[in-house]
Amino acid sequence: MSGSSKTPLEHLVYLQQLCLEHAHGLPQQEEADEEWLGIGFRLGKLQLVAPLGEVAEILTPPGLSRVPRTKNWVCGIANVRGNLMPIMDLQGYLYDRTAVVKRHSRILVVNHDGVYSGLVVDAVMGLRHFRDEQRCDELPGDDEHLHQYMLHGFKVGAEHWGVFSLHAVAQAPQFLKAAI
Repeated sequence: MSGSSKTPLEHLVYLQQLCLEHAHGLPQQEEADEEWLGIGFRLGKLQLVAPLGEVAEILTPPGLSRVPRTKNWVCGIANVRGNLMPIMDLQGYLYDRTAVVKRHSRILVVNHDGVYSGLVVDAVMGLRHFRDEQRCDELPGDDEHLHQYMLHGFKVGAEHWGVFSLHAVAQAPQFLKAAI
């Protein structure tokens, strides 16, 4: 190419042709596997995971006011950003024995069909990702009372996670009858 014999427009057309000849294509987005997301938590020795859409928020245990004439699994009521929230001991509800709130204990908040409540769990283990091939119908543990709230499981190596539905707890008639 002789730069002096071409007009500026011809020079731009020539540069465009060079660019198109030597350009690399844009990276193609590969189709990603669908992942199931949930909030991992521990209840006793069991590793459970709640569907991400069922957990409204996660709290550290707030200050509580006792509520008289309620079942032993009702920890109390807390003021959370100006809203009164009943706090329930999930282990106490399931097994009729009170869990000890420790440094790692957290509150999983469920807000479903008019039920706004916090559930005390032993620890929250963060966001968990599972692939379809890790899903299994086998549920961890051997407690049928707990299994009624589980949807299915996931196996990742030696770990077995049960998918625990907070919505199923919030809809359970015995959960809604907290008064003595």
